[in-house]
Amino acid sequence: MKVQLGGGVRDMRTVVGWLEKGVARVIIGTSALKDPDFVREASRLFPGRIAVGIDARDGRVAVEGWSRQSEVSALDLGRIFEDSGVAAIIYTDIARDGVMQGLNIAQTVALAEALTIPVIASGGLASIEDVRRLLEPDCAKLAGAISGRALYDGRLDPCEALALIRGAESADA
Repeated sequence: MKVQLGGGVRDMRTVVGWLEKGVARVIIGTSALKDPDFVREASRLFPGRIAVGIDARDGRVAVEGWSRQSEVSALDLGRIFEDSGVAAIIYTDIARDGVMQGLNIAQTVALAEALTIPVIASGGLASIEDVRRLLEPDCAKLAGAISGRALYDGRLDPCEALALIRGAESADA
């Protein structure tokens, strides 16, 4: 199973340590805003294995476990990493994360359309209906989605979700 990991990744030693332990992809969040050169260097050294986590509230990047709000927009931060080798942007609308209200499709798709870096939706995926929504044509630009709480509390059956996704892939083939 491929695992990606984020949280507290603020230096190259931490990146190397996790990758050596078998983590497939390391997600860099706070340091993406504070030290973009670190992200560029990690992406250069470990192609395809570095993602940027952009957590935003009202379109503005929040850092340090969402305790600090910046004035930088999610789009502006994403643009900093165009052509840097970053494998993906994981976009979380933190107003929706864990509250079971669904993803912020409009903002996530807009970010994906504005960037060449693949964008993964996060924050609010709450049900099989959200999975169906992600399979609609306007979401085709998204590279994937992350679910957390809905899996933990049983609102989203992973087997049902995967069957729905496989069915959609078969229909497209």
